[in-house]
Amino acid sequence: MSLKVAVQMDHVSTVSIAGDTSFALSLEAQRRGHRLFHYTPDRLSMRDGKVIARIEEMQVRDEKGNHYTLGEPVRTDLSEMDVILLRQDPPFDMNYITTTHMLERIHPKTLVVNDPAWVRNSPEKIFVTEFPDLMPETLITKDVREVEAFRKEFGDIILKPLYGNGGAGVFQLNDGDRNLTSLLEMFGQMFREPFIVQRYLKDVRKGDKRIILIDGEAVGAVNRVPSEGESRSNMHVGGRAEKAGLTEREREICARIGPSLKERGFILVGIDVIGDYMTEINVTSPTGIREIQRFGGPDIAGLFWDVVEDKKRG
Repeated sequence: MSLKVAVQMDHVSTVSIAGDTSFALSLEAQRRGHRLFHYTPDRLSMRDGKVIARIEEMQVRDEKGNHYTLGEPVRTDLSEMDVILLRQDPPFDMNYITTTHMLERIHPKTLVVNDPAWVRNSPEKIFVTEFPDLMPETLITKDVREVEAFRKEFGDIILKPLYGNGGAGVFQLNDGDRNLTSLLEMFGQMFREPFIVQRYLKDVRKGDKRIILIDGEAVGAVNRVPSEGESRSNMHVGGRAEKAGLTEREREICARIGPSLKERGFILVGIDVIGDYMTEINVTSPTGIREIQRFGGPDIAGLFWDVVEDKKRG
């Protein structure tokens, strides 16, 4: 089977190939003989019901500093593609949402991964609230009094944007911290939407585990340990990756959410677990598969394309 695969992503020149999942998926697609094409979200258009983009044929190499070659841009009806990987990074804003509306016009005849309608309807920090017994106590609000009452109840809290990503704008506030009012004022000026407050989980010092699920099944994990003085474990803010397996509690979490992921057409998902609690379900452009393989885990890119090829065979 040879597929025409277009990757909607941040420009390939900007990716750090050592840990980039979009790049890993592209490498495996190329290895299998699929034709790769590349375009950025700003090239997506809709004209008279057709979804089009100026796409470039792409070749990839696992060589730092020499990891891609792009052909000339060609205006293309995206319904001519077999598969589109929806892989640009958030923020999950109206621009992101608009791309899902466009791609929904050609899915599922052209298989868009993940399903654009369900990506739009499953914001990562809201989708997780469908499983309240699996997550820490959580408040979504702009009401200052609600936030103050939440901190009075739980003491240490985490405050973060509802639609942010990559650890940006995440604050840990201790029980006696006097910055809460100022931070809420700043958040209120920066964001039109509510923000999210969660009980601080001390187990984050042991790590924030990223678990990858393919078609609703857990296939691998990597632990991300925050650096000294940090409450965020994201790699680009100094988090350290380490080898990890799955605990019984984590297997329970994955078994609980797996059917919902399959029902929504989520082939590639990354969840975040701290201690015994799930904090996010990442469905936009989850990462972590290269780190998992580097620590001796499975070839998740191969598992991903096995599922995609099966779906295209019908």
